[in-house]
Amino acid sequence: MPNTYLDSKLKVFSLSSNRPLAEEIAANIGIELGRCSLKKFSDGEIQINIEESVRGCDVFVIQSTSDPVNEHIMELLVMIDTLKRASVKTINVVIPYYGYARQDRKARAREPITAKLIADLIQVSGASRVISVDIHAPQAQGFFNIPVDQLVGIRILADYFKQKQLDDIVIVSPDHASVTRARQMADQLKAPIAIIDNRGPREQIPGESKVNVVGEIEGKTAILIDDIVDTATRITRGTNALMENGAREVYACCTHPVLSGPAIERISESPLMELVATNTIPLSEEKKLDKITQLTVAPLLSDAIIRVYEEQPVSPLFNSI
Repeated sequence: MPNTYLDSKLKVFSLSSNRPLAEEIAANIGIELGRCSLKKFSDGEIQINIEESVRGCDVFVIQSTSDPVNEHIMELLVMIDTLKRASVKTINVVIPYYGYARQDRKARAREPITAKLIADLIQVSGASRVISVDIHAPQAQGFFNIPVDQLVGIRILADYFKQKQLDDIVIVSPDHASVTRARQMADQLKAPIAIIDNRGPREQIPGESKVNVVGEIEGKTAILIDDIVDTATRITRGTNALMENGAREVYACCTHPVLSGPAIERISESPLMELVATNTIPLSEEKKLDKITQLTVAPLLSDAIIRVYEEQPVSPLFNSI
């Protein structure tokens, strides 16, 4: 790619959550990552120094707020404040994975809406814009009073399965709330959908869950789709239910591979053929199973950054599904 932006006012910086993704994004754009240093004091306090001039620049900061979530959020807030005090033109926060997004409403009395709190902190710190991928609750965009571009990972996942050329597939929603996502994937792959009808809490003791499958599964290749795989309860329980209902084989896909707690063990021991995820969250070595495939979102985010910088519409990137 020609170095069109080398001498421009476009700057891309990375914090500590996902530097490999940031490096790939910068390479796609044709620039070097901005130079900054992050120091932690013995008591855990964070200090960030920008090691090049950014005055009057349009700056993009790459930071997923993944584990350790609170530390990565604090890094981001300090970085935004640092850039604001360095007289940049705009501060565009690229959050491939938006942590706390599942706390988007009061499900019970006296609960916080932490997704709104994080949005407030990002705005008060001085961010001009937010770019993210598959925020768990899309309506959380309304928590911001600055522009929010929510990109989608379904096209990336669908293209992967198109290349696999699987036979007689059915797209499966792990619950009723995810039917829209399953329908979007099904439209991409021109396949029917099915729904796993879970009764009871999302986290249940194995053997106590009540799972029904709504739709034609027998003899088919099932593809479970979700936005986040955290403890892997839903996809492994869903995989077992699909196999019990006669599915030939089961794949799963998601945008954000949180994979916390017993997730790796559950996936490893399940009859799941493959879990396909994007690299919004990097996988540590102990999470890199042969069953897990990661696809890059760097081209998608690079395109969004260039469009924002050049004041072109970003909507084609999330309307393409």
